[in-house]
Amino acid sequence: MNAKKSLRSLMTATLLVGATLGAQAQMLMNGAGATFPYPIYSKWFDEYAKVDPSVRFNYQSIGSGGGQKQILAETVDFGASDGPMSDENIAKAPGKILHLPTVAGAAVVTYNLPGNPKLKLDGATIADIFLGKIAQWNDPAIKALNPDTKLLARDIVVVHRTDGSGTTYIWTDYLSAISDAWRDKVGKGTSVNWPVGLGGKGNEGVAGQVKHTPGAIGYVELIYAAQSKMPYADVKNKAGNYVTPSIASVTAALATAQIPDDFRFSMVNPAGPDAYPIAGATWLLVYEQQKDPVKGKKLVEFLKWELTEGQKLAAALDYAPLPKSLQERVMERVNQIKY
Repeated sequence: MNAKKSLRSLMTATLLVGATLGAQAQMLMNGAGATFPYPIYSKWFDEYAKVDPSVRFNYQSIGSGGGQKQILAETVDFGASDGPMSDENIAKAPGKILHLPTVAGAAVVTYNLPGNPKLKLDGATIADIFLGKIAQWNDPAIKALNPDTKLLARDIVVVHRTDGSGTTYIWTDYLSAISDAWRDKVGKGTSVNWPVGLGGKGNEGVAGQVKHTPGAIGYVELIYAAQSKMPYADVKNKAGNYVTPSIASVTAALATAQIPDDFRFSMVNPAGPDAYPIAGATWLLVYEQQKDPVKGKKLVEFLKWELTEGQKLAAALDYAPLPKSLQERVMERVNQIKY
């Protein structure tokens, strides 16, 4: 009889342990937002599943505007954005939202021309193309920057984002910094009224439109151009040098950034001879006070991992990791999250 009772107790305990493990295995962390960091976030989520198999991430790459809306509506556990939230949006939040920078990247000028020549462009020319003032590839302004490149009398087809986009924020932040005409007519934001062009959804959509439209020009995060084997231009920086977008040139731009305590900062058109001018950080958006203590604890554990071990994975995907000093500052903020 005692043996039977012991067996029943053992079976019950086993079932309870199994149920507990099952519940842990089904813990789903929901996030949504920026397409700019989607490749590195996907890598992080896959790798973190090996570190803590009890957590699974569901990330919807819907654009930074969507990420901001969903974190405000509390329909996700974290949002993601390449443009910092405005004071107006932050004021709408039911609790304090933290901006936690994760990596930095480059928004590149990509195009579809015969032979995929390597172009050089400056800010004024890029702005005039996207304003519709320069409409032909053999325009004197483009030819002057690329005297050794054969440029045909082909129409320029501008491609831009249609969704609320952090990549658009970085792009329009840069154009507003270097062009008075752009700043006065269009301005900066995750979504703007485009003077000309076709729309694409997400970095993926813009890359696809450019790749399949002869004469097209658009802007995407560096890895989307690299993965699609699309050309991208060297861009003249504030110091007067033409700089190729790369981890090194984005790191040089990040090194010059003035980063306030709330971590909402811009790094476009920076000083420095080696800095790429169209670069930006990307942020995870989380509530300082977590409603679900179990999820909150797991989220904090993940954030600490991505700030340390996760940073080592960034360069392989053409993102610039955060400098050590910034990692430490962000870690202090993560430690303030309550659950």
